[in-house]
Amino acid sequence: MRACISKPGSKINQSPTTSDLKKALKDSDSLIWLDLCDESVSSSQKVLSEIFHFHPLSIDDALVETHNPKIDEWDNYLYLALAGVNPDQPLEELDKSIELDIFLGRNYLVSYHPERIQAIDKVWVNIFRDERQVQRGSNYLLYQIIDELANEYMAMIDQLDMKVERIEDILLEKPDNLILQEIFIIKRSLLNLRRIVAPQREVLNKLSRGDYAVVNMNERMYYRDVYDHLVRIHDITESLRDLVSSALDMYLSVVNNRLNDIMKTLTLITTLFMPLSFLTGFFGMNFFFAGPDFGSWTSPSAFFAALSIIVSLPLFMFLWMRKREWM
Repeated sequence: MRACISKPGSKINQSPTTSDLKKALKDSDSLIWLDLCDESVSSSQKVLSEIFHFHPLSIDDALVETHNPKIDEWDNYLYLALAGVNPDQPLEELDKSIELDIFLGRNYLVSYHPERIQAIDKVWVNIFRDERQVQRGSNYLLYQIIDELANEYMAMIDQLDMKVERIEDILLEKPDNLILQEIFIIKRSLLNLRRIVAPQREVLNKLSRGDYAVVNMNERMYYRDVYDHLVRIHDITESLRDLVSSALDMYLSVVNNRLNDIMKTLTLITTLFMPLSFLTGFFGMNFFFAGPDFGSWTSPSAFFAALSIIVSLPLFMFLWMRKREWM
Protein backbone atom coordinates (compact mmCIF):
# COMPACT_ATOMS: atom_id res chain seq x y z
CA MET A 1 0.00 0.00 0.00
CA ARG A 2 1.34 3.40 -0.98
CA ALA A 3 -0.30 6.81 -0.98
CA CYS A 4 0.48 10.44 -1.69
CA ILE A 5 -1.32 13.73 -1.19
CA SER A 6 -0.72 16.71 -3.45
CA LYS A 7 -1.81 20.26 -2.74
CA PRO A 8 -0.94 23.43 -4.69
CA GLY A 9 1.83 25.40 -3.04
CA SER A 10 3.19 22.51 -0.96
CA LYS A 11 5.37 19.45 -1.45
CA ILE A 12 3.79 16.07 -2.13
CA ASN A 13 3.13 14.15 1.07
CA GLN A 14 4.57 10.69 0.27
CA SER A 15 3.72 9.00 3.57
CA PRO A 16 0.34 10.27 4.71
CA THR A 17 -1.41 8.85 7.73
CA THR A 18 -5.02 7.77 7.93
CA SER A 19 -5.98 11.10 9.45
CA ASP A 20 -4.16 12.92 6.62
CA LEU A 21 -6.19 10.98 4.07
CA LYS A 22 -9.50 11.75 5.79
CA LYS A 23 -8.58 15.42 6.09
CA ALA A 24 -7.51 15.65 2.43
CA LEU A 25 -10.78 14.05 1.27
CA LYS A 26 -12.65 17.06 2.69
CA ASP A 27 -10.31 19.51 0.96
CA SER A 28 -11.31 20.04 -2.68
CA ASP A 29 -7.88 21.53 -3.49
CA SER A 30 -6.04 18.37 -2.45
CA LEU A 31 -5.51 15.29 -4.59
CA ILE A 32 -5.09 11.80 -3.14
CA TRP A 33 -3.65 8.81 -4.94
CA LEU A 34 -3.85 5.54 -3.04
CA ASP A 35 -2.32 2.51 -4.76
CA LEU A 36 -3.02 -0.98 -3.42
CA CYS A 37 -0.72 -3.59 -4.94
CA ASP A 38 -0.90 -7.22 -3.83
CA GLU A 39 -2.61 -6.10 -0.63
CA SER A 40 -4.76 -8.52 1.32
CA VAL A 41 -8.50 -8.37 0.72
CA SER A 42 -9.31 -7.69 4.36
CA SER A 43 -6.95 -4.72 4.76
CA SER A 44 -7.94 -3.29 1.37
CA GLN A 45 -11.61 -3.63 2.18
CA LYS A 46 -11.06 -1.82 5.49
CA VAL A 47 -9.35 1.12 3.78
CA LEU A 48 -11.91 1.40 0.98
CA SER A 49 -14.92 1.25 3.26
CA GLU A 50 -13.76 3.18 6.35
CA ILE A 51 -11.76 5.97 4.70
CA PHE A 52 -13.38 6.44 1.29
CA HIS A 53 -16.82 4.98 2.11
CA PHE A 54 -17.25 3.25 -1.24
CA HIS A 55 -20.35 1.18 -1.85
CA PRO A 56 -19.94 -2.47 -0.76
CA LEU A 57 -20.90 -3.73 -4.22
CA SER A 58 -18.17 -1.69 -5.91
CA ILE A 59 -15.65 -2.88 -3.30
CA ASP A 60 -16.71 -6.45 -3.96
CA ASP A 61 -16.29 -5.89 -7.71
CA ALA A 62 -12.74 -4.67 -7.17
CA LEU A 63 -11.49 -7.12 -4.54
CA VAL A 64 -13.37 -10.36 -5.18
CA GLU A 65 -14.81 -10.61 -8.67
CA THR A 66 -13.03 -10.59 -12.02
CA HIS A 67 -14.41 -8.42 -14.82
CA ASN A 68 -13.75 -7.50 -18.38
CA PRO A 69 -12.96 -3.78 -18.83
CA LYS A 70 -16.04 -1.80 -17.82
CA ILE A 71 -17.15 1.43 -16.13
CA ASP A 72 -19.84 1.97 -13.46
CA GLU A 73 -21.11 5.27 -12.08
CA TRP A 74 -21.92 5.58 -8.39
CA ASP A 75 -23.08 8.58 -6.34
CA ASN A 76 -19.93 10.72 -6.41
CA TYR A 77 -17.30 8.49 -8.02
CA LEU A 78 -16.64 6.16 -10.94
CA TYR A 79 -15.53 2.55 -10.74
CA LEU A 80 -13.41 1.32 -13.66
CA ALA A 81 -12.17 -2.19 -14.35
CA LEU A 82 -9.25 -2.10 -16.76
CA ALA A 83 -6.71 -4.67 -17.98
CA GLY A 84 -2.95 -4.28 -17.84
CA VAL A 85 -0.08 -6.20 -19.40
CA ASN A 86 3.66 -6.13 -18.85
CA PRO A 87 5.86 -5.98 -21.97
CA ASP A 88 8.33 -8.48 -20.51
CA GLN A 89 5.73 -11.22 -20.00
CA PRO A 90 5.83 -14.14 -22.49
CA LEU A 91 3.50 -13.85 -25.46
CA GLU A 92 1.89 -17.19 -24.68
CA GLU A 93 0.81 -15.74 -21.30
CA LEU A 94 -0.92 -12.72 -22.80
CA ASP A 95 -4.27 -14.24 -21.86
CA LYS A 96 -3.25 -13.77 -18.20
CA SER A 97 -3.83 -10.03 -18.13
CA ILE A 98 -3.72 -8.16 -14.82
CA GLU A 99 -6.98 -6.58 -13.71
CA LEU A 100 -6.65 -2.96 -12.63
CA ASP A 101 -9.54 -1.58 -10.55
CA ILE A 102 -9.79 2.20 -10.17
CA PHE A 103 -12.06 4.40 -8.08
CA LEU A 104 -12.15 7.93 -9.49
CA GLY A 105 -13.49 10.89 -7.50
CA ARG A 106 -13.23 14.66 -7.73
CA ASN A 107 -10.08 14.84 -5.64
CA TYR A 108 -8.88 11.28 -5.34
CA LEU A 109 -7.90 8.18 -7.31
CA VAL A 110 -7.68 4.73 -5.75
CA SER A 111 -6.07 1.91 -7.74
CA TYR A 112 -6.07 -1.76 -6.83
CA HIS A 113 -4.21 -4.52 -8.69
CA PRO A 114 -3.19 -7.99 -7.45
CA GLU A 115 0.16 -7.89 -9.30
CA ARG A 116 2.68 -5.22 -10.18
CA ILE A 117 1.87 -3.25 -13.34
CA GLN A 118 4.69 -1.32 -14.97
CA ALA A 119 2.36 1.42 -16.20
CA ILE A 120 1.36 2.25 -12.61
CA ASP A 121 5.01 2.34 -11.51
CA LYS A 122 5.94 4.66 -14.38
CA VAL A 123 3.20 7.16 -13.55
CA TRP A 124 4.05 6.95 -9.83
CA VAL A 125 7.68 7.86 -10.58
CA ASN A 126 6.71 10.62 -13.02
CA ILE A 127 4.52 12.53 -10.57
CA PHE A 128 7.48 12.94 -8.20
CA ARG A 129 9.75 14.07 -11.03
CA ASP A 130 7.22 16.71 -12.09
CA GLU A 131 4.65 17.59 -9.44
CA ARG A 132 2.61 19.52 -11.97
CA GLN A 133 1.48 16.17 -13.40
CA VAL A 134 -0.48 15.35 -10.26
CA GLN A 135 -1.66 18.90 -9.55
CA ARG A 136 -3.81 18.88 -12.71
CA GLY A 137 -6.47 16.75 -11.04
CA SER A 138 -7.65 13.18 -10.71
CA ASN A 139 -8.92 13.00 -14.31
CA TYR A 140 -5.50 13.89 -15.71
CA LEU A 141 -3.91 11.32 -13.39
CA LEU A 142 -6.31 8.67 -14.73
CA TYR A 143 -5.45 9.78 -18.27
CA GLN A 144 -1.74 9.22 -17.60
CA ILE A 145 -2.38 5.72 -16.25
CA ILE A 146 -4.60 4.66 -19.16
CA ASP A 147 -2.20 6.21 -21.66
CA GLU A 148 0.67 4.18 -20.18
CA LEU A 149 -1.49 1.06 -20.43
CA ALA A 150 -2.03 1.83 -24.11
CA ASN A 151 1.74 2.20 -24.53
CA GLU A 152 2.20 -1.26 -23.00
CA TYR A 153 -0.30 -2.65 -25.52
CA MET A 154 1.65 -1.02 -28.34
CA ALA A 155 4.88 -2.54 -27.03
CA MET A 156 3.27 -5.98 -27.19
CA ILE A 157 2.06 -5.20 -30.72
CA ASP A 158 5.63 -4.33 -31.74
CA GLN A 159 6.90 -7.66 -30.39
CA LEU A 160 4.22 -9.55 -32.28
CA ASP A 161 4.90 -7.59 -35.45
CA MET A 162 8.62 -8.42 -35.30
CA LYS A 163 7.83 -12.11 -34.82
CA VAL A 164 5.45 -12.12 -37.79
CA GLU A 165 8.11 -10.52 -40.01
CA ARG A 166 10.71 -13.08 -38.90
CA ILE A 167 8.29 -15.95 -39.58
CA GLU A 168 7.56 -14.64 -43.07
CA ASP A 169 11.30 -14.52 -43.80
CA ILE A 170 11.97 -18.14 -42.85
CA LEU A 171 8.74 -19.68 -44.11
CA LEU A 172 10.05 -20.02 -47.66
CA GLU A 173 13.42 -21.35 -46.49
CA LYS A 174 12.78 -23.95 -43.83
CA PRO A 175 9.20 -24.39 -42.58
CA ASP A 176 8.92 -26.84 -39.70
CA ASN A 177 6.66 -27.73 -36.80
CA LEU A 178 8.29 -25.14 -34.52
CA ILE A 179 7.32 -22.36 -36.92
CA LEU A 180 3.77 -23.72 -37.08
CA GLN A 181 3.60 -23.75 -33.29
CA GLU A 182 4.86 -20.17 -33.14
CA ILE A 183 2.24 -19.08 -35.68
CA PHE A 184 -0.53 -20.48 -33.48
CA ILE A 185 0.96 -18.81 -30.38
CA ILE A 186 0.97 -15.42 -32.14
CA LYS A 187 -2.55 -15.96 -33.42
CA ARG A 188 -3.79 -16.78 -29.92
CA SER A 189 -1.89 -13.80 -28.45
CA LEU A 190 -3.50 -11.42 -30.95
CA LEU A 191 -6.91 -12.82 -30.10
CA ASN A 192 -6.27 -12.26 -26.38
CA LEU A 193 -5.00 -8.72 -27.02
CA ARG A 194 -8.11 -7.98 -29.06
CA ARG A 195 -10.23 -9.29 -26.19
CA ILE A 196 -8.45 -6.82 -23.88
CA VAL A 197 -8.43 -3.75 -26.13
CA ALA A 198 -11.95 -3.92 -27.60
CA PRO A 199 -13.97 -3.47 -24.35
CA GLN A 200 -11.42 -1.00 -22.97
CA ARG A 201 -11.92 1.08 -26.07
CA GLU A 202 -15.62 1.32 -25.20
CA VAL A 203 -14.74 2.48 -21.68
CA LEU A 204 -12.66 5.33 -23.13
CA ASN A 205 -15.44 6.14 -25.57
CA LYS A 206 -17.85 6.64 -22.66
CA LEU A 207 -15.33 8.80 -20.78
CA SER A 208 -14.64 10.94 -23.85
CA ARG A 209 -18.34 11.68 -24.33
CA GLY A 210 -18.50 13.33 -20.89
CA ASP A 211 -21.55 11.44 -19.69
CA TYR A 212 -20.35 11.44 -16.08
CA ALA A 213 -20.39 14.24 -13.53
CA VAL A 214 -16.89 13.43 -12.31
CA VAL A 215 -15.44 14.11 -15.79
CA ASN A 216 -15.26 17.81 -16.67
CA MET A 217 -15.85 19.03 -20.21
CA ASN A 218 -12.27 20.29 -20.68
CA GLU A 219 -10.86 16.88 -19.67
CA ARG A 220 -12.72 14.88 -22.31
CA MET A 221 -10.02 15.59 -24.92
CA TYR A 222 -7.47 13.56 -22.95
CA TYR A 223 -9.69 10.49 -22.92
CA ARG A 224 -10.47 11.02 -26.59
CA ASP A 225 -6.73 10.95 -27.29
CA VAL A 226 -6.35 7.56 -25.57
CA TYR A 227 -9.47 6.34 -27.33
CA ASP A 228 -7.82 7.14 -30.67
CA HIS A 229 -4.74 5.19 -29.57
CA LEU A 230 -6.84 2.16 -28.67
CA VAL A 231 -8.70 2.34 -31.99
CA ARG A 232 -5.35 2.35 -33.78
CA ILE A 233 -4.12 -0.59 -31.68
CA HIS A 234 -7.31 -2.49 -32.47
CA ASP A 235 -6.86 -1.85 -36.21
CA ILE A 236 -3.21 -2.95 -36.09
CA THR A 237 -4.25 -6.09 -34.23
CA GLU A 238 -6.74 -6.94 -36.94
CA SER A 239 -4.11 -6.33 -39.63
CA LEU A 240 -1.64 -8.59 -37.83
CA ARG A 241 -4.30 -11.29 -37.54
CA ASP A 242 -4.71 -11.15 -41.32
CA LEU A 243 -0.94 -11.38 -41.75
CA VAL A 244 -0.76 -14.39 -39.43
CA SER A 245 -3.57 -16.08 -41.34
CA SER A 246 -1.67 -15.39 -44.58
CA ALA A 247 1.50 -16.80 -42.99
CA LEU A 248 -0.41 -19.94 -42.03
CA ASP A 249 -1.69 -20.30 -45.60
CA MET A 250 1.84 -19.74 -46.87
CA TYR A 251 3.16 -22.43 -44.54
CA LEU A 252 0.56 -24.92 -45.78
CA SER A 253 1.32 -24.01 -49.42
CA VAL A 254 5.08 -24.45 -48.95
CA VAL A 255 4.60 -27.78 -47.17
CA ASN A 256 2.24 -28.99 -49.90
CA ASN A 257 4.63 -27.87 -52.63
CA ARG A 258 7.50 -29.68 -50.96
CA LEU A 259 5.37 -32.78 -50.59
CA ASN A 260 4.45 -32.57 -54.27
CA ASP A 261 8.13 -32.27 -55.20
CA ILE A 262 8.94 -35.32 -53.10
CA MET A 263 6.12 -37.33 -54.65
CA LYS A 264 7.19 -36.17 -58.12
CA THR A 265 10.76 -37.30 -57.52
CA LEU A 266 9.65 -40.67 -56.17
CA THR A 267 7.29 -41.13 -59.13
CA LEU A 268 10.07 -40.35 -61.60
CA ILE A 269 12.41 -42.81 -59.92
CA THR A 270 9.72 -45.48 -60.00
CA THR A 271 8.98 -44.74 -63.65
CA LEU A 272 12.66 -44.85 -64.60
CA PHE A 273 13.17 -48.26 -63.06
CA MET A 274 9.86 -49.75 -64.21
CA PRO A 275 11.25 -51.04 -67.59
CA LEU A 276 14.27 -52.46 -65.78
CA SER A 277 12.01 -54.30 -63.39
CA PHE A 278 10.09 -55.70 -66.35
CA LEU A 279 13.27 -56.82 -68.18
CA THR A 280 14.92 -58.36 -65.15
CA GLY A 281 11.69 -60.02 -64.16
CA PHE A 282 11.04 -61.40 -67.64
CA PHE A 283 14.55 -62.67 -68.28
CA GLY A 284 14.95 -63.85 -64.74
CA MET A 285 12.42 -66.60 -65.29
CA ASN A 286 13.67 -70.09 -66.16
CA PHE A 287 11.15 -70.30 -68.97
CA PHE A 288 13.74 -70.70 -71.78
CA PHE A 289 15.22 -73.91 -70.35
CA ALA A 290 11.94 -75.87 -70.43
CA GLY A 291 11.31 -76.53 -74.09
CA PRO A 292 13.17 -75.90 -77.32
CA ASP A 293 16.82 -75.03 -77.11
CA PHE A 294 17.22 -71.24 -76.91
CA GLY A 295 20.90 -71.33 -76.14
CA SER A 296 21.54 -68.07 -78.03
CA TRP A 297 19.61 -66.20 -75.33
CA THR A 298 22.35 -67.05 -72.85
CA SER A 299 25.29 -66.23 -75.14
CA PRO A 300 27.69 -63.35 -74.30
CA SER A 301 26.26 -61.21 -77.14
CA ALA A 302 22.76 -61.51 -75.69
CA PHE A 303 24.13 -60.57 -72.27
CA PHE A 304 25.82 -57.40 -73.54
CA ALA A 305 22.77 -56.49 -75.62
CA ALA A 306 20.52 -56.79 -72.55
CA LEU A 307 23.02 -54.81 -70.47
CA SER A 308 23.10 -51.97 -73.03
CA ILE A 309 19.30 -51.84 -73.04
CA ILE A 310 19.19 -51.72 -69.26
CA VAL A 311 21.69 -48.84 -69.18
CA SER A 312 20.31 -46.81 -72.09
CA LEU A 313 16.58 -47.18 -71.43
CA PRO A 314 16.49 -45.17 -68.14
CA LEU A 315 18.67 -42.49 -69.75
CA PHE A 316 16.33 -42.29 -72.73
CA MET A 317 13.26 -42.05 -70.45
CA PHE A 318 14.98 -39.36 -68.34
CA LEU A 319 15.66 -37.21 -71.41
CA TRP A 320 12.14 -37.78 -72.67
CA MET A 321 10.64 -36.63 -69.33
CA ARG A 322 12.84 -33.53 -69.35
CA LYS A 323 11.60 -32.70 -72.84
CA ARG A 324 7.99 -33.07 -71.68
CA GLU A 325 8.83 -30.72 -68.75
CA TRP A 326 7.78 -33.27 -66.18
CA MET A 327 10.91 -32.51 -64.15
